[in-house]
Amino acid sequence: MARYTGPACRLCRKEGVKLMLKGDRCYSDKCSFDRRQKAPGQHGANSGRRRPKEYGLQLREKQKAKRYYGILEKQFKNYFVKADKKEGQTGENLLTLIERRLDNVVYRMGMAESRREARQLVRHGHFTVNGKKVNIPSFIVKLNDVVAVAEQSRKSARIKMLVENISGKTIPAWLSVDKENGVATVAALPKREDVDFPFEEHLIVELYSK
Repeated sequence: MARYTGPACRLCRKEGVKLMLKGDRCYSDKCSFDRRQKAPGQHGANSGRRRPKEYGLQLREKQKAKRYYGILEKQFKNYFVKADKKEGQTGENLLTLIERRLDNVVYRMGMAESRREARQLVRHGHFTVNGKKVNIPSFIVKLNDVVAVAEQSRKSARIKMLVENISGKTIPAWLSVDKENGVATVAALPKREDVDFPFEEHLIVELYSK
């Protein structure tokens, strides 16, 4: 499965905003975004001098969303097509659909420090959905689905530590989480206000609608 394997902090510097790709490190003084206030590359220091055009703004917003959720272009475009076919605002449909990805649910329930770690945990078979092991990060959860730590994974030192740390995490309203056992139930489908990053999704819609 294709995925980005380069430096995560480089993506934040490219977009000019913290995408919270490395968990707690993003809040520390080790954060590369805070230490290097310029875009990556030879001409990074001059990148902010040019006024972006309409297409550039739309492209950057799409890239920002892709990188925030850790999705590559082909899959992101497929999500847009599905969102466009649903009733309601396409941009809101797009974001709320992506929010229902299993790797994002694992991150949102507090069982990973970042989406990158959540994706790895899912790929290694550490989680079940409705009692069945699912190792596909892009799996879309539905209303009343139950996401839980797989029984054989509960002995893992890393999993134990993550379960212990859930109590300090902020859980979105659409998830009901048993913090002592690392179990989350999809109590409601996510809404636009549940997306806690300031996206301008209408720019993404405008880009794909050309």
